[in-house]
Order: sequence, then C-alpha cells, then structure tokens
Amino acid sequence: MPAAPPAPTAPTWLRIATLVVAAAAVAVVAWACATSWGAVVHGHPAYAVLLALTLALALVAGVRALRRRPARRGWRRAGRVVLLVAGAVGVALVAWLRPFGAVEPALAAMRSDGAVTVTESATRYELAPAGGGDGTAVFFQPGARVDARAYAAVLRPLAESGHTVVVAKQPLGIAFLAVGAFDGARAALPDEERWVVGGHSLGGTVAAMEADAGDPGADDGEAPAVGLLLFASYPAGDVRGTLTAAVESVSGSRDGLATPAKIDASRADLPADSTFTVVEGAVHAQFGDYGPQPGDGTPTISHDDARARISAAAVAFVDRLASAR
Repeated sequence: MPAAPPAPTAPTWLRIATLVVAAAAVAVVAWACATSWGAVVHGHPAYAVLLALTLALALVAGVRALRRRPARRGWRRAGRVVLLVAGAVGVALVAWLRPFGAVEPALAAMRSDGAVTVTESATRYELAPAGGGDGTAVFFQPGARVDARAYAAVLRPLAESGHTVVVAKQPLGIAFLAVGAFDGARAALPDEERWVVGGHSLGGTVAAMEADAGDPGADDGEAPAVGLLLFASYPAGDVRGTLTAAVESVSGSRDGLATPAKIDASRADLPADSTFTVVEGAVHAQFGDYGPQPGDGTPTISHDDARARISAAAVAFVDRLASAR
C-alpha cells in the first residue's frame, strides 16, 4: 500500500511571523533591562514582573513555532492570528512603558546623611529629616513612566527644611494606577498631622484628584490635604468650587508638554487664590533628573538653576503652610 501523505503543517508565514514577534519581545526585554536597569530594580515590581512574563511567553511561543505542528483551519487558525496580533501589540506596549531612568544628581540625593534619612520599599521611598519632621509632610506622584528616584534632588530640600517627603512608585509608571498610594502613605506615617500632595505632569493631575477628594472641605470630615503642589501640571477638570487646599503651580516657560498656554488655561479650573510660579527658560524634563523627554521644549536655563528655582518655590510653599498651623 502507498504511504500516507504527510499531514499538512501550519503555514510558513504564520510560523515566521510568530518567531519575529517572539524575537522582538526578547529584544525589547533585553533593551529595557540594558537601558533602564536601575529603574526596573528600584521601581514598582509591576514592570519587572511584566518583563519576566513577556520573556517567558516569547520563549514558549518561539519553541512552539519551531516545532512542526498540524495545520489548524477555520476558527483555530483565526485564533492564532488574533493571538499573534495581540502579542505584537503587547510587545509595543512593553517597549513604550520602559521607564525614564533617574540620573545624577538624583541618585546621589537618594543617599542618607546627617540631615536626611532615605528609606526605600517596593512601592515608595521616603526622605525624612534626620531630626524628625515638623508634622507637615509631602506626598509626591511622579510623571508618567519616570523613575521615582528622579525627583530625589528636587524634593530633598523639602526634607532638609523639616518636612517628610514620600514619593510613590507607581505600577508600570502610571499615576492612575497608584491612586491608593496616598492613603497608604498616611496610614504608614500616622504621626504626620497634615499633608501636601503634589506631582509632576500626569502625577500632578492625579495629585489634584487626591487633594480634591480628601481636602478639609470633604464630606467625610477628614482633612489630610492642606496643599496641592503642581510641577508642570494641571487638574483634569474644574476643581475651583470644591478644592479648599492651597495651590502652588510651578511651571517652565519653555515646556513643550505642559505648555505655558495649558498652564494659563488651568487658572480657570483652580481656586482663585492659587499661586503660579513660572521658571523662565525651564522645560518639562527639568522638574526631575531623568534625561531629555520626547516632545519637550529647548531650555534656556541650566538644569541646576532650574532645579534650584523649582525647589525654592516648593519649599516656600510648604513652609508657609507649615507655619500657618
């Protein structure tokens, strides 16, 4: 009897496409680790877990694609195509989520000394005055995909001025995924009597939501937020009629993302007594130490000068609130 013909195998194009996506996933994981290793290790565990999961799935998909498997037809083949497209989108998302890693002098500012004690956990880090805080603390939300450590240098003067500073490590670097972090910080530091919430860029938008939800005028009777500190940021909507916390908006005149026009438009959404400080020549990425950012403007002031002016505005604001107790 003649030998039975070999069973048809999966189309070559589908196997090759799967191998390409799997190889791209491995390359993205390697690239993220090579270029942002410090941010991956010191950031919220969610991105590290995502990288590990991406690598594992890529290896499984690659091995399966290399094996000769019976052809699938109809809805089964369509399902493989859908999974392939989803995998490609997932790889692109993992690449986009790669954090902007902290650079000097932020890394040096993460070291404890005689004035400030730095502690770090999986979900936040804390800059505490070595002699104890004055009861007015600052909770800060980083900008989107920015290493939380990048704000250590610009916020450290607040701790040196006597205010405990807590910086959130956001899942996947997205502030909207860390909306409960403020409550966690308050629970962890019950001796802090009053809080100023702040943030950079998207982090500031979420900070405005947190301040509005928990300011002294809230129906729940709590009064954790006495101030809102915005770094190159603005609220997502109108909080003029509901927010009773004091507001300080610090922005850069050359910012290409939170542009001067956007900051000026935010005046209509904030309480009338909000104060606005514009750092002439500063851009978006100068509110932290994480390198240049796509879409930003061109600065006409040095990074050190911009940082010093931003820090001075923040310290003056929080000091004023602390002295008003």
